[in-house]
Amino acid sequence: MAISAQMVKELREKTGAGIMECKRALEETGGNIDKAMDKIRQAGLAKADKKSGRAAQQGLVEPYIHGGGRIASLVEINCETDFVARTPDFKTLCHDVAMQVAATNPRYLSSDEVPAADIAELEREFGSKEKAFEAVCLLDQPFIKDPKVSIRDLVRSSIGKIGENIVVRRYARFEVGADQPEAEGEES
Repeated sequence: MAISAQMVKELREKTGAGIMECKRALEETGGNIDKAMDKIRQAGLAKADKKSGRAAQQGLVEPYIHGGGRIASLVEINCETDFVARTPDFKTLCHDVAMQVAATNPRYLSSDEVPAADIAELEREFGSKEKAFEAVCLLDQPFIKDPKVSIRDLVRSSIGKIGENIVVRRYARFEVGADQPEAEGEES
């Protein structure tokens, strides 16, 4: 099958990958855009694994405010250079992760942070360890814009696309009235 410039353009718009990488993926998959997207995503994840050991000490603190100011979140996401921190792709990633935090209220950044003493209780609450981690660990959660992709995979695909190590360092979530005892005489 001949690979048209339109097919390459479409794949490039969907993935952000380079022209030659898109053309090669389309050729390898016989022009199937969905399979080519998977191939590019896998290549990006492989690139991400290679970059994971590099220092990421630049980045952004991204705010997100939802519900007319009733819920807000802050995330710190680090990358290797301040140049990348100013790119639209990095800013979009930061915004998306901040929105995820506001929407899902994760308890932990990753499963590594879950205290061993809490794992059994979480398993009872959610049915299995994997489901518990998906519910309470930010990096294991399904992305609210595309539930087939976890936040960890979203970050890893951004690493492949941007070409630098990216680390979600920390987050905070605020909700008006949360964690406040009800005053006497108040009704819910």
